[in-house]
Amino acid sequence: MKKILIANRGEIAARIIKSVREMHILTVAVYSEADRNAPYVQLADEAVCIGPPPSDQSYLLGDKIIEVAKQLGVEGIHPGYGFLSENAEFARNISKAGLKLIGPSPEAMEVMGSKLAAKETVSKYNIPMVPGTDEAVSDINEALKVAKEIGFPILIKASAGGGGKGMRIVEEEKEIEEQLNRAVSEAQSAFGDGSVFIERYIASPRHIEIQILADEHGNVVHLFERECSIQRRHQKVIEEAPSAILDDKLRSEMGKCAVDVAKSCEYVGAGTVEFLLDENNKFYFLEMNTRLQVEHPVTEYITGLDIVKEQIKIARGEKLTFTQGDLKINGHAIEARVYAEDPMNDFLPDIGTLETYQPPKGHGIRVDDGYVEGMEIPIYYDPMISKLIAHGNNREEARLRLINAIDEYKVKGISTTLDFCRFTLEHDSFISGKFNTHFVKDHFTPESLIGKEDEWLGAIIAGMSVHKTKKKASTSNGSVEKSRWRKR
Repeated sequence: MKKILIANRGEIAARIIKSVREMHILTVAVYSEADRNAPYVQLADEAVCIGPPPSDQSYLLGDKIIEVAKQLGVEGIHPGYGFLSENAEFARNISKAGLKLIGPSPEAMEVMGSKLAAKETVSKYNIPMVPGTDEAVSDINEALKVAKEIGFPILIKASAGGGGKGMRIVEEEKEIEEQLNRAVSEAQSAFGDGSVFIERYIASPRHIEIQILADEHGNVVHLFERECSIQRRHQKVIEEAPSAILDDKLRSEMGKCAVDVAKSCEYVGAGTVEFLLDENNKFYFLEMNTRLQVEHPVTEYITGLDIVKEQIKIARGEKLTFTQGDLKINGHAIEARVYAEDPMNDFLPDIGTLETYQPPKGHGIRVDDGYVEGMEIPIYYDPMISKLIAHGNNREEARLRLINAIDEYKVKGISTTLDFCRFTLEHDSFISGKFNTHFVKDHFTPESLIGKEDEWLGAIIAGMSVHKTKKKASTSNGSVEKSRWRKR
């Protein structure tokens, strides 16, 4: 490939462009009118405006993106994550146009895009799954029967769902009919598919995912796990690699299952297999994401691999240059997603202008972002500003390094999740590694964040007080100590 189009925007487009250019491949960016001055547009060798700000008039126009690619002599299209990244029709049309999608086959997308189809596909490999139905449920009597068999509480889930949509927890028998109808209605509205199924509800799970790479020659490896249990509204906020709770035996078992899931659908490319881990360390297959994940940088830190470059090599038909035995875990990495959201107001998006924007720098610190100072956060897209990642020799070093980086991150003009991330990293349950997906519900309130802000302010004031006391003591004999900073 000599030229690649990135069918995305923001931080992920900028991140992909950087790796593509390091491979001496030309890049094409597409952008909406709202992103005309975005950094990723400036980074690309060529850039084309594809429409107005709303995504359904720009970034979701697959046919228009393919037409731009053909006009500019593009050979490959990288979809990033979100938008069209898991759209099987888009993938199929790319192939029909004689271009190459840097991603899996449309068939793999379709199978893994349906939770019911995915469960059926992986069953031949004896992948552990949460007890529940293997087919869609719409009849209330059937739902009652299944619920009694697996026991309450149960979880009603949309087959085509994600992000918590079409999902309902049912504690008692009398709630089933109402919650079933709501789940079906929400699934139909959100995904155009009202199919739902029932599973036993895992009360205190951890969300563990395994990164895999698979080439066209039958080679499949896993790149170890990522811990993604710190979430709000069923969406991740802090991720780390490796998990604080997995030992080598469990890691190996989950890794093998992830590889088998990839084999079950003849997967090619980079993908992520997600699991739930219960309080007894039993794991269950949840789903497979057939794209690059937001949190892939933590895996890159601990493996030393560039996953985007590996995706491109695989798309070019190359074999993986390493085996499972070649891969080792190097230290620990933690990522904090910096959203333009107000944690004091139920994490609602907070759009506005970045009056001040100064990301941190330093050893073991990586910032993947898509904004610069003075830019506006548009209302049309996901409110994530950046990903802040810290790497250390061990988990504690990475944690402290990330806290320091958060303190150095200067953002004014909008509310962000930076203070919430700091609160999480300093919480006893996170430090101990004893937490689950209910962390926000169990531990976080706006009042607790206010308390932390006061505590940090108090520490600053106390430090200033000590400094003044020492200065007074040093000058009490009439001598004056000149500041060394004035000499610089």
